[in-house]
Amino acid sequence: MEKSSTVAIGTLLSPASIERRAIMAKALCAPGTYLQGKGEMGRLATHASTFDAHEAYLIVSPFNARTYQDLIVGSFEEASVAYTLSTFGGECSQAEIEHHGSALEGADVVFGIGGGKTLDTAKAVAHYAGLPVIIVPSVASTDAPTSRLSVIYHEDGSFDRYLPLPKNPDMVIMDTNVIAHAPARFLMAGIGDALATYYEAAACQRSNAITMSGHRATLGGMAIARLCRETLLADGLKAKAAVEVGACTPALENIVEANTFLSGIGFESGGLAAAHAIHDGLTKLEETHTLLHGEKVTFGLLTELQLENCPLDDLIEITRFCQACGLPTTLGELGLADADDKRLLVAATAACAPDDTMGNMPFEVTPADVVDAMKAADRFSKSLA
Repeated sequence: MEKSSTVAIGTLLSPASIERRAIMAKALCAPGTYLQGKGEMGRLATHASTFDAHEAYLIVSPFNARTYQDLIVGSFEEASVAYTLSTFGGECSQAEIEHHGSALEGADVVFGIGGGKTLDTAKAVAHYAGLPVIIVPSVASTDAPTSRLSVIYHEDGSFDRYLPLPKNPDMVIMDTNVIAHAPARFLMAGIGDALATYYEAAACQRSNAITMSGHRATLGGMAIARLCRETLLADGLKAKAAVEVGACTPALENIVEANTFLSGIGFESGGLAAAHAIHDGLTKLEETHTLLHGEKVTFGLLTELQLENCPLDDLIEITRFCQACGLPTTLGELGLADADDKRLLVAATAACAPDDTMGNMPFEVTPADVVDAMKAADRFSKSLA
């Protein structure tokens, strides 16, 4: 049944805001500066000077603290800019955010250096402290870096809530040399996350939904989401080959931009729908906790396409592309080969929670619908193997 009015995301908008949705303006959100190139990890202090910063607080993932510490701190020492390097604890939880917030002392800029959860933590810490934040992803595995949003998890890795922020990061810096030497799995997970951007934005456009920024989608946001999809399909497999040998090619540069910038603006200014809601539901199942965000989103997307009764040619193209990228397209690849309907219903019920993004679909979706679509997506993928 088609909806007669927009269903907004309860955690992002107050009831008063929802009542005003009919007159809400369109908006396209983006970071203050997006910078992408080789060798940028060694120039961080230069970028801090953009904000007249005298002391930086660096939240760094454990891997990057081990691998790139000399490169990271070298620029600060050379420029005589004070810094504190603090290792990320592993989960973007309220406790982790508070831990770093209490250690800021005299810092006047916050850096997040690492993967999506490290970056979301840095954004939240900077928000609560009222400081500028510079985001430095070491992988192109999610579209989190550019967004005005942090995804908060419980300590056990299950989804907690979305934390909407008043602005996008002040600067996002992508060092493509670093990304080229990260495991290919991270880049492919980023492709899975980014691939959902266009389809979720299109669903939100059909339902006239309110986007993650609390506004309606613009033509520019939809165009960026569409370009994201086209870039992924054109260069995704070429970039996979490049990153598998640590090479930085034009195709890899394009996919880094698509995974991070195009997808980030596309999802935030276009909206989220079933694919990310199903991701959130899957986090309730312990079997999926070893999977990356984009890997779960991939199966969420294939499930959304089943819910939408996607045209056969498109469904074949997207499923085969995900398979070629090594992304999970079956329940077995999610660790759920033995999951019965009751187990799947746990994830499906969470995906349909009132405060998640399933409500942005242009038709009513029940937990039973999600279970059926998950099973259909699993079977369809197996039929193409």
